[in-house]
Amino acid sequence: MRKVLMFLVLVAAGLGTAAAQDTEVPGEKHSVMTNKFWANWFVSGGFDFNAAYSSQEKCPNKNPFSSDRGTFGFDVAVGKWFTPGIGLRTKFQGVWAKQVNTGNLHPSYKYWNLHEDVMFNLTNLLGGYDESRLWNFIPYVGLGVVRNMSRGGRAYNVSYNVGLLNNFRINNHLNVFLDIFALAAKGNMDGALNDGWNGYRRLEARHYDKIVGLSVGVTYNIGKSTWKKAPNVEALIAMNQEQMNALNAELESQREENERLQQMLDAKIPGGPEKTSVIEKIRIMPLSVFFDIGSSRIASRKDLVNVKELVEMVREEDRKIVVTGYADRKTGGEAYNRKLSEKRAQAIVEELVKMGITRERIVVEAKGGVDTISPFSYNRRVTIHLQ
Repeated sequence: MRKVLMFLVLVAAGLGTAAAQDTEVPGEKHSVMTNKFWANWFVSGGFDFNAAYSSQEKCPNKNPFSSDRGTFGFDVAVGKWFTPGIGLRTKFQGVWAKQVNTGNLHPSYKYWNLHEDVMFNLTNLLGGYDESRLWNFIPYVGLGVVRNMSRGGRAYNVSYNVGLLNNFRINNHLNVFLDIFALAAKGNMDGALNDGWNGYRRLEARHYDKIVGLSVGVTYNIGKSTWKKAPNVEALIAMNQEQMNALNAELESQREENERLQQMLDAKIPGGPEKTSVIEKIRIMPLSVFFDIGSSRIASRKDLVNVKELVEMVREEDRKIVVTGYADRKTGGEAYNRKLSEKRAQAIVEELVKMGITRERIVVEAKGGVDTISPFSYNRRVTIHLQ
């Protein structure tokens, strides 16, 4: 009798342990866990078309796609996201541009522009972090150094950079980008003459040389590229309270069932048919062993205490032990869940063999993904019962 009651208590304890072990933690929309320094780095490269607007120009054609002012170039960059919303990038771009300062002559020249940009991922800042989002809108501002390598004595100038970077996700490591950019530098960047203040007034031109353009390329994320959302503490507390209430209700139900069985046993003659029937009912109660999401590894070895108790009770008998594997239907496809449920069942078979049950006595079933228990995470289990 003491052995039977102990077995019932272990069943109740096992259910409570599994409930605490297998919990989906809700995350904050705008908060993430801190990553290591070497996470969230990226490199990128692309080709661009740029149009020059010189401070001295008299060119009547303002079309940026005109061959009078437009030409091609390339860019490479390396950077890091410190949060999903803020990052830094070092970018090199060049190497051809146009000098547009007369109506007929528009010579090209070589230049390079090396600048440091502060990037703001507005999609994540306003909409919350989502690693599977297809498009991210990222304005940036930067400061750098630009040098004319062909004309005007190869002078260095400070460059002022702004842009709108659009990232389109391919996978966690690869993006395609579309970068709309503009830079401005002192009016002698393109090597043109008439760069004095009086010349600006006379020509009614602006003080800076400008280049605007469009760059297309790919970005590769190095190492870990995603973020883990910070837990929502309030939701977690509410969820834990709900689980505690459910656990207390389950324990109360088990206590009442124990009392009912005890009264039935006390009311009958020892060895009578009614007592035998009650004990048999207890012995065929299914036991559950729980697993983590997507895993065939037992979540808590404590669940095997109940299984061990059952094995000790039926070791000398000839009855079959039925092992049935399950997965939860919400976190995988049909084929994947069926394979996972079979792996989970086989994990329990190995434990039963270690406990002294021969494989001939074990019947294995794989039910795949189900949604029969609430919360749905409780469906990630294997049941063991006597046939």
